[in-house]
Amino acid sequence: MSEPRINDRIRVPEVRLVGPNGEQVGIVRVEDALRLADEAGLDLVEVAPTARPPVCKLMDFGKFKYESDMKAREARKNQTNTILKEIRFRLKIDPHDYATKKGHVERFLKGGDKVKVMIMFRGREQSRPEMGFRLLQRLAEDVADLGSVESSPRQDGRNMVMVIGPHKKKAEAKAEERRRKDSEQAAAGSSAQQPAEQAPQAAETSSETASTAS
Repeated sequence: MSEPRINDRIRVPEVRLVGPNGEQVGIVRVEDALRLADEAGLDLVEVAPTARPPVCKLMDFGKFKYESDMKAREARKNQTNTILKEIRFRLKIDPHDYATKKGHVERFLKGGDKVKVMIMFRGREQSRPEMGFRLLQRLAEDVADLGSVESSPRQDGRNMVMVIGPHKKKAEAKAEERRRKDSEQAAAGSSAQQPAEQAPQAAETSSETASTAS
């Protein structure tokens, strides 16, 4: 997203002005708005360019941009890196294969990943979408303790697709585990340098001990 226009870059005859505390000043000429911004030691920032007239607010743009960048960085840091796995079912799947594939779905959900479940219809099976729906519904119920349906079953050409996501605590646990491993790796990297730095001290201690013994 491009940055908003500020100060002299705002080239319209008049604006709807909002004060620094959110108070509505009203529609004023852009020259008057710029003067008020200068007197207050603030910036005139266009916050709603498509409005008629555009809405502008008096604010410290540098501080606003810094706080926005910090919030975005924190959001990226805390976001869950969820991977979308895919499992394919046949409509007429036998019990053993169903149990095996259900196990894969459970393993993915336990790992904090989402699962895209796909049923592939063959020939006349396409005329029985309700059977695919029932199979996906059965799977969702069987893994309900690990995840929930995020995208309900829907027909997609010859296939029917559903997405199951892990419960929030599972996804958060995975993100926390990744952060913990990153911290441990960083700590291991810094501690690896310590023995080399301590080596001269150890040598000096050995020399002092030998002198005392003699």
